[in-house]
Amino acid sequence: MLNVNQQQILQQANINLSVLTEQQLFEIASNKQVENLSTAELSEFLIISNALYRSGDSLITDADYDFIFRAALKKREPQHSLITQVEPEPIIVSKTVRLPEKMLSTDKAYTLKEIKRWLTRIEKSALSLNKTFENLIFRVTPKLDGYAAYDDGKKLYTRGDGTKGTDITRAFTRGLQVGNQGQRGLGAGEVVISKSYFKKNLAAQFDNSRNFQASIIKEKDLSPHAEEAIKSGAAVFFPFAILPNWTGNSASLLQDFETITKDIWHKTDYEVDGVVLEVTDTDIKQAMGATRHHHRWQIAYKENLATAEVKVLSVTPQTSRSGRITPVAELEPVRLSGALLQRATVHHYKMVIDKGIGKGAIIELARSGEVIPKIEKVLKSVSTQVPTNCPSCNDELIWDSDFLICTNNLNCSAQLTNTMEYFFKTLANNDGFGTATIGKLYEQGIHNIVDIYELDENDFKNFGFGDKQSSNLVEQLTRSRTEIIEDWRFLAAFGIFRMGRGNSEKLLTHYPLISLFTLTEQEIIAVEGFAEKTAKVIIQGLVKIKPIFDRIYALGFNLQISNIIELNNEDPLLLAGKIIVFTGTMQQGSRDEMKKQAKALGAKVGSAVSGKTHWLIIGEKVGITKIDAAKAKGVTIMTEEDYLQFIREYNH
Repeated sequence: MLNVNQQQILQQANINLSVLTEQQLFEIASNKQVENLSTAELSEFLIISNALYRSGDSLITDADYDFIFRAALKKREPQHSLITQVEPEPIIVSKTVRLPEKMLSTDKAYTLKEIKRWLTRIEKSALSLNKTFENLIFRVTPKLDGYAAYDDGKKLYTRGDGTKGTDITRAFTRGLQVGNQGQRGLGAGEVVISKSYFKKNLAAQFDNSRNFQASIIKEKDLSPHAEEAIKSGAAVFFPFAILPNWTGNSASLLQDFETITKDIWHKTDYEVDGVVLEVTDTDIKQAMGATRHHHRWQIAYKENLATAEVKVLSVTPQTSRSGRITPVAELEPVRLSGALLQRATVHHYKMVIDKGIGKGAIIELARSGEVIPKIEKVLKSVSTQVPTNCPSCNDELIWDSDFLICTNNLNCSAQLTNTMEYFFKTLANNDGFGTATIGKLYEQGIHNIVDIYELDENDFKNFGFGDKQSSNLVEQLTRSRTEIIEDWRFLAAFGIFRMGRGNSEKLLTHYPLISLFTLTEQEIIAVEGFAEKTAKVIIQGLVKIKPIFDRIYALGFNLQISNIIELNNEDPLLLAGKIIVFTGTMQQGSRDEMKKQAKALGAKVGSAVSGKTHWLIIGEKVGITKIDAAKAKGVTIMTEEDYLQFIREYNH
């Protein structure tokens, strides 16, 4: 549970647990598994972790925040506000004030290759300004790991959200000095504590310097530890402008990159988690500007490689939202890059078998940059065990390439939110049932699609949705049933393994939807493109979804039934293998209808003429340019009437 100080921090910052419980919060922090979290859960975890970390009472380490949780959100939703905007400092007092100058975060790089890409962007900017890139001067400084603040000479401000912060001038009133005997008014910097002083005087009372730094600027009276640190000059506000630095051109920087960064990294007696590189030319800075999150003319380089030999205690299978079974190696606790690690994800069970990862194995664990702790190599292999049943629902697992898969998507608790979201997304005739909505419904005990369709407006309101949103969601549910939808799309929405939209459409051109559940493997194999192994898992999948399918089908969806083509193994489909493009205005039916008919006859329908196109079927009002292009590519050109006559002759 959150301690009293953590509760006060969140209360002061007006941050409430709305998606997660305290127990879930600590389970996530302990397990460091993000795959099964909804975006809403991941976002709330990041907001709370950020507030606690910046207030000195961390839930997780800064490295875990960046490399595991924030990296996961960035991969899932690159434009999420927690990624594109400055992560706010928790509000220390209620009143905020506008900062004299914006204080943004810093973009990060973890390899020399990324630094070179950044330099290329600066070179392009220099070229646009008619400046010689080779003559530009770059500055490299330590990246302090303290509490960000801004000193305008009169007041000291927290960074806040990058635009507005809080007045913490009281820190200077209490005796806080400027680092390196600097003057007031030098702008952005960080409140930091000497590493050597912390180790000697504070390590026994505080887990790390971050826990202590926040106490220096808090509104309440200073503790004796903080008073002494300020009095001795160990705790200071260090402006970025007077940090130790290296300057030189890009050629020198790249030639001695490793030496320069290592030297600067260790230039101060303060906690440092990287180095900051920036171009010094004012015109370049102005031209490159900034995103809402960081300045484009500046970048932080972080290299935090550490390895350790670790013993594997066990390998635990976990079911992901997509149904893949992920092996997680439970390890003897080891501290790497400042974080205590007790588990590492193995890519798949094929790797478990091939590498001999199991109880008693000795591995080399590595942690570097944004990479989640990973198994670098296996130093001692052992015999392994592979699960045969899903750890979530106990259904039998199948192999798909290197991965073990649970295909019981409609009844596997680990997959349910993903399955429900996938259903509405595949129907593509409704709005509002995305990750956040489905996640909220799941928490209220709504665990299958039929339950969602049985909800009324009052149910949604009782679950915490607003009046307007509740009304809209009910309307969208009605729309999804009444708006016409292809039968193959409806089938694909159930997420049967190996039954995506393509295979669903192909199967329903040969068998009616309601007859699929009585098909044999041989009947499925008779359809071109379905192999024996695929047919077997499709049959298994159909059996699993039958109960819920019947209930959903009974809701009365407005299905557009596919045209059935009788299978004839001795007489292949007329247009099998042909790539056809339809263009112009058709007189005897719409182009969509002609496309569906062509697909039913085995053709592949393209949207534009290419060198692989076999036939171009033209209606009226077709430009001569398109026809000439088809001729140049050797494409056979047929009028609508010629094409239909060809089809009629075949059918007779």
